[in-house]
Amino acid sequence: MPYALRARRAVRETVSGLPREFWWLWTSTLVNRLGAFVATFMALYLTLDRGYSATYAGLVAALHGLGGVISSLAGGVMTDRLGRRPTLLIAQVSTAASVALLGFVRDPVTIAGVAFLVGMASNASRPAVQAMMADLVRPEDRIRAFSLNYWAINLGFAVSSMAAGFIAEVSYLAGFLIEAGMTLVCAIVVFLRVPESRPAEPVKSAAGSGSAVGLGTVLRDGRFMSVVGLSFLVALIFQQGSVGLPVAMGAAGFTPAEYGMAIAVNGVLIVVLQIPVTRFIEHRDPRRLLVVSSVLAGYGFALTAFAGSVGVIALTVCVWTLAEIVNAPTQTGLVVRLSPTHGRGRYQGMYTMSWSVAALVAPLLSGFVIDRFGAEWLWGFCAVVGTVAGAGYGVLMRRLPEEKPAEVGAQPEPGPGPAVQAEVQAEVQAEVQAEVQAGVQAGPVEPVKGAVRPQPEVGAG
Repeated sequence: MPYALRARRAVRETVSGLPREFWWLWTSTLVNRLGAFVATFMALYLTLDRGYSATYAGLVAALHGLGGVISSLAGGVMTDRLGRRPTLLIAQVSTAASVALLGFVRDPVTIAGVAFLVGMASNASRPAVQAMMADLVRPEDRIRAFSLNYWAINLGFAVSSMAAGFIAEVSYLAGFLIEAGMTLVCAIVVFLRVPESRPAEPVKSAAGSGSAVGLGTVLRDGRFMSVVGLSFLVALIFQQGSVGLPVAMGAAGFTPAEYGMAIAVNGVLIVVLQIPVTRFIEHRDPRRLLVVSSVLAGYGFALTAFAGSVGVIALTVCVWTLAEIVNAPTQTGLVVRLSPTHGRGRYQGMYTMSWSVAALVAPLLSGFVIDRFGAEWLWGFCAVVGTVAGAGYGVLMRRLPEEKPAEVGAQPEPGPGPAVQAEVQAEVQAEVQAEVQAGVQAGPVEPVKGAVRPQPEVGAG
């Protein structure tokens, strides 16, 4: 079979079978990431254009991340209470307004406050997107759907990162306004094309007890909170690509351009390999995938200790990027698998928070280890964390229950409880017995003249 024909067939099989609503949500994600300029040039804007210190720029970045941590839980609660679609619209409109405002404010305190609001608004939509995808897509297709969404995020980020440099040379304000405009486009797409997918609320029992899911329920779920902890460890490793690696390369005498060349391999590989790798892992054991990807991520960064050139560093990037491609959709699918249907927003919010907290901790951790002990200790620490995370996934998923297939969309209302069903059945049996006894005593009944006899069902013999 020619290569072009095989490639066309592979793409068709990868994208087929997913509902139309998923693709509109996927389009909204792609547009959103294509316009994500602010996160790329925020530090340059504050230091070069506004003249603030690097310390102040770091404070603003930390406040932006703190907003994301808070909104992870708040967005999850809104997703379950208000619905997926309203949460997306509120988050996207708020992001557009706050990003546009950030381009006009000049006071340092005001800039820090608005950056905190931007972090809250932009991160609030993530639990809603992930919960909606879980609602819309069949369980057997979720790994593929999450992988395609992750591919869209990285494709959009790669394009926006390249465009951000050119836009910043013209006008930083233009970058803020373009991102605000494209975020509004996302809100319009959701408003016009993406329906609400939140399942119907469960009916409460006669005793008044329902199946409501609160944040306390999530915190008491030991298995899921173990996943959140392991997710934090894995995220702590992957964050080193943007915080530990550039600092270590700079200390070793590499230029910013050389770091850019090395880290660009990460985005290129994700765009090129995400779909074919997904086809390979889609129906494989998630336990093995999470164990292997965690260990591969840790030791991929550990290999940086032996890299003395940009080419070798790029090869180490290839190793942990492959782990990232495998880990991201598999771990998101595991979160959905462990989440109750009516608590997906809160569960996704808690999972998203693990990555937001890792984004806060990673810069502090890497800076302390490099300054105090040296970069080699940081890469060795990554290997240890990857091994611990891999072992944790192996133990955690040993008795993981099988995922039950569920219908896509709104869930049917539950029927009456066992006690009610038994009572109804007893009444029906009593009526039938009474009618039979009455018929025996009265003798055979002649049909009424002119009455219509019941017709046999279609297909009856």
